[in-house]
Amino acid sequence: MAQDNPEFTIGIEEEYLLVDRDSLALAEAPPDLMEACAAELEGQVAPEFLKCQIEIGTKVCANVAEAREDLRRLRSCVSKHAAMYNLAPIAASCHPFSDWRDQHHTDKDRYNDLSSDLAGVVQRMLICGMHVHVGVDAPDRRIDLMNQLSYFLPHLLALSCSSPYWQGRDTGLDSYRLTVFDNLPRTGLPPHMDSFGEFERAVQILVDLGVIEDSSKIWWDLRPSSRFPTLESRICDVQPRLEHTLMLAALTQALTRMLWRLATKNQRWRLYDRFLVDENRWRAQRYGVREGLIDFGRQEIVSTADLIEEMIDLLEEDALFFESVTEIEAARDVMRTGTSSTRQRAAYETARASGASHDTGLQAVVTYLIEEFHADL
Repeated sequence: MAQDNPEFTIGIEEEYLLVDRDSLALAEAPPDLMEACAAELEGQVAPEFLKCQIEIGTKVCANVAEAREDLRRLRSCVSKHAAMYNLAPIAASCHPFSDWRDQHHTDKDRYNDLSSDLAGVVQRMLICGMHVHVGVDAPDRRIDLMNQLSYFLPHLLALSCSSPYWQGRDTGLDSYRLTVFDNLPRTGLPPHMDSFGEFERAVQILVDLGVIEDSSKIWWDLRPSSRFPTLESRICDVQPRLEHTLMLAALTQALTRMLWRLATKNQRWRLYDRFLVDENRWRAQRYGVREGLIDFGRQEIVSTADLIEEMIDLLEEDALFFESVTEIEAARDVMRTGTSSTRQRAAYETARASGASHDTGLQAVVTYLIEEFHADL
């Protein structure tokens, strides 16, 4: 494969839930709210599948420093306009207590088709994620990097967990979102592929059969984007704290460049069977950063703290290249304070220890999520 020189630009997409500031339950976005945000953000905001959701996307950014300013502007705009309707956005992958049965999907052709095609499975999609696009122009390079980067997806998921609650109960999982999302077809870790042509041929079979319209209906944890010359990571829960979003974006960008650097030296990251990487995906989904992941080279379970330190060392050159040392080292903040799932549980336990009921404790979690969303704006 010829040695290309990717730009490694990044773009970040986030999905938010809208809650009523009084009841703290989910609320539908009124049309005027979407129109006001769209008028100010010029194509960087869109409705999501459910009317209680809203999606934003940054511009193409060279690094996380650029992304920070754009993301802060996007979050601030959504918050400002939501407040006019007594609403507030939260960036958590599941709402702690609202019921999916009470939600309504957006009346839009794409979402109407999804509702028709996927029936009861998609009706439960009361979940939010974050996606990170990394610019890699050469299609075959995109596939080569997808194969290698898949190894690190559980590490990114572990750092991102923000969905411990579902329908008013603690699920015991740190990322319940994936449990819901994996009910959809064409999800999970990407399969190993040898070329972009192989990817296109596989997609075309489904298109020709009328199963899907295009590759945008391929919802793997990592995929070649259907719209941009990018590799799109979709594994992460959305982050309440802006700085943690930037940390995950910086890690994704740096990991992609690190793997490309190996290729320039005729080296590559060892490819492990999807079955084994999937075990780490489950461990990350279940425990977040609490119980460690399997190091297949050592053939032992290693603490997440140790793995993150190794990753920071591994990415030193790339962090310096992108001037994202501070953002990448913010992964240590997650190791100190826990993921959002850990912090949400702490907010609940604090409320309960003060005499709050179970329901009031869950409301305290939502209040905490609102505070975290606005802390960096």
